[in-house]
Amino acid sequence: MPTLVSDLELPTLNIMGLPRAEAVAVATALAEETWIAKSELGYAILSYDEGVSALRERRFFNGIRLIRELNGLDPDSPVAGPPRRESILSMEGDAHTRLRRLVSPAFTPGAVDSHRPMMRTLIADLIRPHLSAGRLELVTDVCEPYPIPIICEVLGAPASDWAQFSDWATDIFKVFNQNLAEDLPAINAAGEALAAYIADLVAVRRAGPKDDLLSAMIAAEEDGDRLSTEELCMLAEAILMAGTDTTRNQLGCAMALFAENPEQWAILRANPSLAGRAVEESMRYLGAVRSTVRYASEDLVFNDVVFPEGTIVSVHLAGANRNPDRFEHPSDFDITAERQSQHLTFGSGIHHCLGAALARAELQEALTVLAATFETVSLDGPATWKPSTFGIWGPSHLPLRFTLAP
Repeated sequence: MPTLVSDLELPTLNIMGLPRAEAVAVATALAEETWIAKSELGYAILSYDEGVSALRERRFFNGIRLIRELNGLDPDSPVAGPPRRESILSMEGDAHTRLRRLVSPAFTPGAVDSHRPMMRTLIADLIRPHLSAGRLELVTDVCEPYPIPIICEVLGAPASDWAQFSDWATDIFKVFNQNLAEDLPAINAAGEALAAYIADLVAVRRAGPKDDLLSAMIAAEEDGDRLSTEELCMLAEAILMAGTDTTRNQLGCAMALFAENPEQWAILRANPSLAGRAVEESMRYLGAVRSTVRYASEDLVFNDVVFPEGTIVSVHLAGANRNPDRFEHPSDFDITAERQSQHLTFGSGIHHCLGAALARAELQEALTVLAATFETVSLDGPATWKPSTFGIWGPSHLPLRFTLAP
Protein backbone atom coordinates (compact mmCIF):
# COMPACT_ATOMS: atom_id res chain seq x y z
CA MET A 1 0.00 0.00 0.00
CA PRO A 2 1.58 3.34 -1.03
CA THR A 3 2.45 5.73 1.79
CA LEU A 4 1.54 9.40 1.76
CA VAL A 5 4.78 11.38 1.50
CA SER A 6 3.86 13.55 4.49
CA ASP A 7 3.48 10.42 6.62
CA LEU A 8 7.06 9.30 6.00
CA GLU A 9 9.58 9.87 8.78
CA LEU A 10 12.20 11.73 6.76
CA PRO A 11 15.39 13.59 7.64
CA THR A 12 15.76 17.17 6.46
CA LEU A 13 18.24 18.26 3.81
CA ASN A 14 19.28 21.77 4.80
CA ILE A 15 22.18 23.00 2.67
CA MET A 16 21.10 26.57 2.00
CA GLY A 17 24.12 28.82 2.47
CA LEU A 18 26.65 26.01 2.92
CA PRO A 19 29.92 26.11 0.96
CA ARG A 20 29.72 24.08 -2.23
CA ALA A 21 31.87 21.16 -1.11
CA GLU A 22 30.09 20.86 2.22
CA ALA A 23 26.64 21.07 0.59
CA VAL A 24 27.43 18.22 -1.81
CA ALA A 25 28.99 16.16 0.97
CA VAL A 26 25.90 16.56 3.16
CA ALA A 27 23.54 15.56 0.33
CA THR A 28 25.74 12.63 -0.73
CA ALA A 29 25.96 11.29 2.81
CA LEU A 30 22.21 11.63 3.33
CA ALA A 31 21.60 9.75 0.07
CA GLU A 32 23.22 6.69 1.63
CA GLU A 33 20.39 6.67 4.18
CA THR A 34 17.37 7.61 2.09
CA TRP A 35 16.39 8.37 -1.48
CA ILE A 36 14.15 11.23 -0.34
CA ALA A 37 14.35 13.91 2.34
CA LYS A 38 12.48 16.99 3.42
CA SER A 39 13.87 20.26 2.04
CA GLU A 40 13.36 24.01 2.15
CA LEU A 41 10.87 23.83 -0.73
CA GLY A 42 9.18 20.52 -0.04
CA TYR A 43 11.00 17.27 -0.71
CA ALA A 44 14.39 16.49 -2.24
CA ILE A 45 15.17 13.35 -4.22
CA LEU A 46 18.79 12.45 -3.51
CA SER A 47 19.63 9.21 -5.30
CA TYR A 48 20.64 8.82 -8.94
CA ASP A 49 18.13 6.17 -10.01
CA GLU A 50 15.10 7.75 -8.34
CA GLY A 51 16.24 11.15 -9.64
CA VAL A 52 16.28 9.90 -13.22
CA SER A 53 12.88 8.28 -12.74
CA ALA A 54 11.43 11.50 -11.30
CA LEU A 55 12.79 13.57 -14.19
CA ARG A 56 11.20 11.11 -16.62
CA GLU A 57 7.87 11.02 -14.78
CA ARG A 58 5.66 13.19 -16.97
CA ARG A 59 3.22 13.90 -14.17
CA PHE A 60 5.97 15.81 -12.38
CA PHE A 61 5.80 19.18 -14.15
CA ASN A 62 8.70 21.60 -14.52
CA GLY A 63 8.88 23.89 -11.50
CA ILE A 64 9.71 26.96 -13.61
CA ARG A 65 5.93 27.33 -13.86
CA LEU A 66 5.94 28.14 -10.14
CA ILE A 67 8.63 30.79 -10.19
CA ARG A 68 6.25 33.61 -9.26
CA GLU A 69 4.67 31.66 -6.43
CA LEU A 70 8.10 30.57 -5.15
CA ASN A 71 9.03 34.24 -5.02
CA GLY A 72 5.98 34.99 -2.87
CA LEU A 73 3.89 36.53 -5.66
CA ASP A 74 0.24 35.76 -6.22
CA PRO A 75 0.07 35.06 -9.99
CA ASP A 76 -3.24 36.93 -10.14
CA SER A 77 -2.09 40.01 -8.23
CA PRO A 78 -1.40 43.31 -10.03
CA VAL A 79 2.27 43.23 -9.05
CA ALA A 80 2.71 39.98 -10.96
CA GLY A 81 1.84 41.76 -14.16
CA PRO A 82 0.01 40.33 -17.18
CA PRO A 83 0.71 36.70 -18.04
CA ARG A 84 3.29 36.28 -20.78
CA ARG A 85 3.26 33.60 -23.45
CA GLU A 86 4.30 30.22 -22.13
CA SER A 87 7.88 29.15 -22.76
CA ILE A 88 9.04 25.79 -24.05
CA LEU A 89 11.04 25.68 -20.79
CA SER A 90 7.79 25.30 -18.84
CA MET A 91 5.48 23.62 -21.37
CA GLU A 92 4.23 20.09 -20.81
CA GLY A 93 2.34 17.45 -22.73
CA ASP A 94 1.49 17.59 -26.42
CA ALA A 95 2.40 21.27 -26.85
CA HIS A 96 5.90 20.65 -25.52
CA THR A 97 6.34 17.47 -27.55
CA ARG A 98 5.31 19.26 -30.75
CA LEU A 99 7.78 22.11 -30.33
CA ARG A 100 10.69 19.84 -29.46
CA ARG A 101 9.91 17.64 -32.44
CA LEU A 102 9.97 20.61 -34.79
CA VAL A 103 13.11 22.32 -33.50
CA SER A 104 15.31 19.43 -32.31
CA PRO A 105 16.92 18.87 -35.76
CA ALA A 106 18.43 22.37 -35.45
CA PHE A 107 20.21 21.39 -32.22
CA THR A 108 22.02 18.22 -33.25
CA PRO A 109 25.82 18.05 -32.83
CA GLY A 110 26.21 18.29 -36.59
CA ALA A 111 24.06 21.41 -36.72
CA VAL A 112 26.17 23.26 -34.13
CA ASP A 113 29.59 22.16 -35.37
CA SER A 114 29.65 24.92 -38.01
CA HIS A 115 29.89 27.48 -35.18
CA ARG A 116 33.01 25.98 -33.59
CA PRO A 117 35.48 28.19 -35.53
CA MET A 118 33.67 31.30 -34.29
CA MET A 119 33.81 29.95 -30.72
CA ARG A 120 37.57 29.46 -30.95
CA THR A 121 38.10 32.92 -32.41
CA LEU A 122 35.91 34.54 -29.77
CA ILE A 123 37.61 32.93 -26.77
CA ALA A 124 41.03 33.81 -28.19
CA ASP A 125 39.93 37.43 -28.67
CA LEU A 126 38.66 37.61 -25.08
CA ILE A 127 41.91 36.44 -23.49
CA ARG A 128 44.31 38.28 -25.83
CA PRO A 129 44.28 41.64 -23.96
CA HIS A 130 45.38 39.87 -20.76
CA LEU A 131 48.20 37.70 -22.06
CA SER A 132 51.02 40.13 -21.25
CA ALA A 133 49.76 40.61 -17.68
CA GLY A 134 49.71 36.91 -16.89
CA ARG A 135 46.46 37.21 -14.98
CA LEU A 136 42.77 37.85 -15.59
CA GLU A 137 39.44 37.85 -13.82
CA LEU A 138 37.85 34.95 -15.60
CA VAL A 139 34.20 35.71 -14.80
CA THR A 140 34.10 39.32 -16.07
CA ASP A 141 36.84 39.03 -18.69
CA VAL A 142 35.83 35.73 -20.30
CA CYS A 143 32.79 33.89 -18.93
CA GLU A 144 30.32 36.79 -18.95
CA PRO A 145 30.94 38.02 -22.52
CA TYR A 146 31.53 34.61 -24.12
CA PRO A 147 28.06 33.06 -24.79
CA ILE A 148 26.06 36.07 -26.05
CA PRO A 149 27.88 36.51 -29.40
CA ILE A 150 27.58 32.77 -30.00
CA ILE A 151 23.83 32.79 -29.38
CA CYS A 152 23.52 35.82 -31.66
CA GLU A 153 25.47 34.12 -34.45
CA VAL A 154 23.49 30.90 -34.02
CA LEU A 155 20.21 32.81 -34.27
CA GLY A 156 21.46 34.98 -37.12
CA ALA A 157 21.56 38.36 -35.34
CA PRO A 158 24.31 40.69 -36.64
CA ALA A 159 27.36 41.52 -34.54
CA SER A 160 26.19 45.12 -34.24
CA ASP A 161 23.32 43.93 -32.01
CA TRP A 162 25.37 41.79 -29.59
CA ALA A 163 25.46 44.53 -26.95
CA GLN A 164 21.68 44.90 -27.09
CA PHE A 165 21.23 41.15 -26.63
CA SER A 166 23.55 41.26 -23.63
CA ASP A 167 21.44 44.01 -22.02
CA TRP A 168 18.25 42.03 -22.59
CA ALA A 169 19.84 38.90 -21.18
CA THR A 170 20.97 40.78 -18.06
CA ASP A 171 17.41 41.92 -17.34
CA ILE A 172 15.76 38.59 -18.22
CA PHE A 173 18.13 36.72 -15.89
CA LYS A 174 16.91 38.82 -12.97
CA VAL A 175 14.20 36.16 -12.76
CA PHE A 176 16.72 34.17 -10.65
CA ASN A 177 17.61 37.01 -8.27
CA GLN A 178 15.01 36.12 -5.61
CA ASN A 179 13.60 39.66 -5.94
CA LEU A 180 10.88 39.11 -8.50
CA ALA A 181 8.40 41.65 -7.15
CA GLU A 182 10.87 44.44 -7.85
CA ASP A 183 12.53 43.02 -10.96
CA LEU A 184 9.47 41.80 -12.87
CA PRO A 185 8.86 45.05 -14.83
CA ALA A 186 12.43 45.01 -16.16
CA ILE A 187 12.19 41.29 -16.92
CA ASN A 188 8.95 41.70 -18.86
CA ALA A 189 10.19 44.80 -20.69
CA ALA A 190 13.34 43.01 -21.84
CA GLY A 191 11.32 39.99 -22.94
CA GLU A 192 8.94 42.11 -24.98
CA ALA A 193 11.79 44.08 -26.57
CA LEU A 194 13.53 40.85 -27.50
CA ALA A 195 10.28 39.46 -28.92
CA ALA A 196 9.80 42.56 -31.08
CA TYR A 197 13.37 42.29 -32.35
CA ILE A 198 13.00 38.61 -33.20
CA ALA A 199 9.65 39.25 -34.92
CA ASP A 200 11.37 41.75 -37.23
CA LEU A 201 14.23 39.32 -37.82
CA VAL A 202 11.75 36.53 -38.60
CA ALA A 203 10.15 38.70 -41.27
CA VAL A 204 13.56 39.32 -42.82
CA ARG A 205 14.47 35.61 -42.74
CA ARG A 206 11.13 34.53 -44.20
CA ALA A 207 11.90 36.73 -47.17
CA GLY A 208 15.54 35.69 -47.41
CA PRO A 209 16.62 32.59 -45.45
CA LYS A 210 20.24 32.22 -44.38
CA ASP A 211 22.35 29.49 -42.82
CA ASP A 212 21.30 30.18 -39.24
CA LEU A 213 19.10 28.70 -36.54
CA LEU A 214 16.22 31.11 -37.06
CA SER A 215 16.01 30.21 -40.75
CA ALA A 216 16.17 26.52 -39.82
CA MET A 217 13.33 26.94 -37.33
CA ILE A 218 11.27 28.86 -39.89
CA ALA A 219 11.79 26.04 -42.37
CA ALA A 220 11.05 23.32 -39.79
CA GLU A 221 7.97 21.40 -40.87
CA GLU A 222 6.36 18.08 -40.19
CA ASP A 223 3.19 17.01 -41.94
CA GLY A 224 2.45 20.64 -42.78
CA ASP A 225 2.94 21.85 -39.20
CA ARG A 226 5.12 24.96 -38.90
CA LEU A 227 6.14 27.31 -36.12
CA SER A 228 4.25 30.60 -35.84
CA THR A 229 6.06 33.93 -35.46
CA GLU A 230 5.01 34.04 -31.81
CA GLU A 231 6.43 30.56 -31.24
CA LEU A 232 9.68 31.55 -32.96
CA CYS A 233 9.97 34.59 -30.67
CA MET A 234 9.35 32.44 -27.62
CA LEU A 235 11.95 29.90 -28.72
CA ALA A 236 14.54 32.62 -29.34
CA GLU A 237 14.03 33.94 -25.81
CA ALA A 238 14.27 30.42 -24.40
CA ILE A 239 17.52 29.84 -26.31
CA LEU A 240 18.94 33.09 -24.96
CA MET A 241 17.93 32.17 -21.39
CA ALA A 242 18.93 28.52 -21.48
CA GLY A 243 22.12 28.97 -23.48
CA THR A 244 23.75 31.94 -21.79
CA ASP A 245 23.87 31.80 -18.00
CA THR A 246 24.43 28.05 -17.86
CA THR A 247 27.46 28.24 -20.17
CA ARG A 248 28.92 31.24 -18.35
CA ASN A 249 28.72 29.54 -15.00
CA GLN A 250 29.81 26.09 -16.15
CA LEU A 251 32.94 27.49 -17.77
CA GLY A 252 33.73 29.25 -14.50
CA CYS A 253 33.15 26.04 -12.55
CA ALA A 254 35.40 24.08 -14.90
CA MET A 255 38.29 26.56 -14.70
CA ALA A 256 37.96 26.77 -10.91
CA LEU A 257 38.40 22.99 -10.82
CA PHE A 258 41.44 23.08 -13.08
CA ALA A 259 43.01 25.86 -10.99
CA GLU A 260 42.55 23.62 -7.94
CA ASN A 261 43.79 20.51 -9.77
CA PRO A 262 46.86 21.49 -11.81
CA GLU A 263 47.69 17.88 -12.63
CA GLN A 264 44.39 17.64 -14.52
CA TRP A 265 45.24 20.80 -16.46
CA ALA A 266 48.58 19.23 -17.45
CA ILE A 267 46.72 16.14 -18.66
CA LEU A 268 44.36 18.24 -20.79
CA ARG A 269 47.26 20.22 -22.25
CA ALA A 270 49.08 17.03 -23.15
CA ASN A 271 45.98 15.48 -24.70
CA PRO A 272 43.55 18.12 -26.07
CA SER A 273 41.28 15.33 -27.35
CA LEU A 274 40.18 14.96 -23.72
CA ALA A 275 38.33 18.31 -23.89
CA GLY A 276 35.01 16.54 -24.38
CA ARG A 277 35.56 14.28 -21.40
CA ALA A 278 36.80 17.27 -19.37
CA VAL A 279 33.50 19.05 -20.02
CA GLU A 280 31.45 16.05 -18.92
CA GLU A 281 33.56 15.49 -15.80
CA SER A 282 33.37 19.14 -14.76
CA MET A 283 29.58 19.07 -15.20
CA ARG A 284 29.38 15.92 -13.10
CA TYR A 285 31.75 17.07 -10.38
CA LEU A 286 30.73 20.73 -10.18
CA GLY A 287 27.62 21.40 -12.26
CA ALA A 288 26.22 24.90 -12.69
CA VAL A 289 22.72 23.45 -12.27
CA ARG A 290 22.78 21.74 -8.88
CA SER A 291 19.10 20.86 -8.57
CA THR A 292 15.91 21.14 -10.55
CA VAL A 293 12.39 21.66 -9.25
CA ARG A 294 9.30 19.67 -10.19
CA TYR A 295 5.78 19.56 -8.79
CA ALA A 296 3.03 16.95 -8.86
CA SER A 297 0.51 17.96 -11.52
CA GLU A 298 -2.00 15.55 -9.98
CA ASP A 299 -2.16 13.07 -7.13
CA LEU A 300 0.39 10.46 -8.15
CA VAL A 301 2.21 7.41 -6.85
CA PHE A 302 5.97 7.45 -7.38
CA ASN A 303 8.31 4.80 -5.99
CA ASP A 304 5.45 3.51 -3.82
CA VAL A 305 4.92 6.96 -2.28
CA VAL A 306 1.84 9.16 -2.79
CA PHE A 307 2.61 12.75 -3.81
CA PRO A 308 -0.55 14.89 -3.61
CA GLU A 309 -1.21 17.38 -6.38
CA GLY A 310 0.94 20.48 -5.93
CA THR A 311 3.69 18.77 -3.93
CA ILE A 312 7.04 20.38 -4.74
CA VAL A 313 9.93 18.02 -5.36
CA SER A 314 13.53 18.97 -6.17
CA VAL A 315 15.93 16.50 -7.75
CA HIS A 316 19.35 17.09 -6.21
CA LEU A 317 21.52 16.71 -9.31
CA ALA A 318 24.81 17.51 -7.57
CA GLY A 319 24.29 14.74 -5.05
CA ALA A 320 23.12 12.24 -7.67
CA ASN A 321 26.24 13.02 -9.73
CA ARG A 322 28.36 11.75 -6.80
CA ASN A 323 26.39 8.52 -6.32
CA PRO A 324 28.97 5.79 -5.58
CA ASP A 325 26.68 3.14 -7.05
CA ARG A 326 26.87 4.92 -10.39
CA PHE A 327 30.30 6.57 -10.38
CA GLU A 328 33.53 4.92 -9.33
CA HIS A 329 35.57 7.21 -7.05
CA PRO A 330 32.83 9.87 -7.31
CA SER A 331 34.68 12.42 -5.16
CA ASP A 332 37.65 12.50 -7.56
CA PHE A 333 37.83 15.06 -10.36
CA ASP A 334 39.43 12.98 -13.09
CA ILE A 335 39.11 13.86 -16.79
CA THR A 336 40.63 10.51 -17.78
CA ALA A 337 37.96 8.46 -16.01
CA GLU A 338 35.58 6.52 -18.22
CA ARG A 339 32.35 7.11 -16.32
CA GLN A 340 29.79 4.37 -16.80
CA SER A 341 26.79 6.62 -16.11
CA GLN A 342 25.77 9.95 -17.61
CA HIS A 343 25.77 12.96 -15.32
CA LEU A 344 22.39 14.59 -14.72
CA THR A 345 23.39 18.25 -15.05
CA PHE A 346 21.61 18.45 -18.41
CA GLY A 347 18.57 16.79 -16.84
CA SER A 348 16.74 13.77 -18.20
CA GLY A 349 13.45 12.92 -19.82
CA ILE A 350 11.36 15.31 -21.88
CA HIS A 351 13.04 18.37 -20.35
CA HIS A 352 16.57 17.19 -21.07
CA CYS A 353 18.45 20.29 -22.20
CA LEU A 354 17.56 20.93 -25.84
CA GLY A 355 20.75 22.94 -26.35
CA ALA A 356 23.10 20.38 -24.81
CA ALA A 357 25.08 19.95 -28.03
CA LEU A 358 25.60 23.71 -28.33
CA ALA A 359 26.67 24.03 -24.68
CA ARG A 360 29.08 21.11 -25.05
CA ALA A 361 30.62 22.67 -28.16
CA GLU A 362 31.06 26.07 -26.45
CA LEU A 363 32.72 24.53 -23.41
CA GLN A 364 34.90 22.15 -25.41
CA GLU A 365 36.21 24.91 -27.68
CA ALA A 366 36.83 27.27 -24.76
CA LEU A 367 38.82 24.67 -22.82
CA THR A 368 40.77 23.67 -25.92
CA VAL A 369 41.87 27.25 -26.64
CA LEU A 370 42.64 28.01 -23.00
CA ALA A 371 44.69 24.81 -22.60
CA ALA A 372 46.65 25.59 -25.76
CA THR A 373 47.41 29.10 -24.51
CA PHE A 374 48.03 28.67 -20.77
CA GLU A 375 50.74 26.27 -19.67
CA THR A 376 49.65 26.60 -16.04
CA VAL A 377 46.63 28.14 -14.31
CA SER A 378 46.22 28.88 -10.61
CA LEU A 379 44.06 31.03 -8.38
CA ASP A 380 45.30 34.61 -8.09
CA GLY A 381 43.39 35.24 -4.89
CA PRO A 382 40.25 33.76 -3.32
CA ALA A 383 37.36 32.82 -5.57
CA THR A 384 33.88 33.90 -4.50
CA TRP A 385 30.71 32.05 -5.34
CA LYS A 386 27.13 33.04 -6.02
CA PRO A 387 24.63 32.42 -3.23
CA SER A 388 23.19 28.93 -3.12
CA THR A 389 19.72 30.40 -3.69
CA PHE A 390 20.55 31.08 -7.34
CA GLY A 391 18.84 28.78 -9.83
CA ILE A 392 22.04 28.69 -11.86
CA TRP A 393 25.22 28.71 -9.83
CA GLY A 394 28.91 29.37 -10.29
CA PRO A 395 31.75 31.69 -9.36
CA SER A 396 31.00 35.40 -9.10
CA HIS A 397 34.71 36.23 -8.96
CA LEU A 398 37.50 33.97 -10.20
CA PRO A 399 40.93 35.64 -10.40
CA LEU A 400 43.40 33.46 -12.30
CA ARG A 401 47.16 33.66 -12.76
CA PHE A 402 48.67 31.85 -15.73
CA THR A 403 51.89 31.19 -17.57
CA LEU A 404 51.92 31.15 -21.34
CA ALA A 405 52.55 27.98 -23.27
CA PRO A 406 55.87 27.94 -25.09
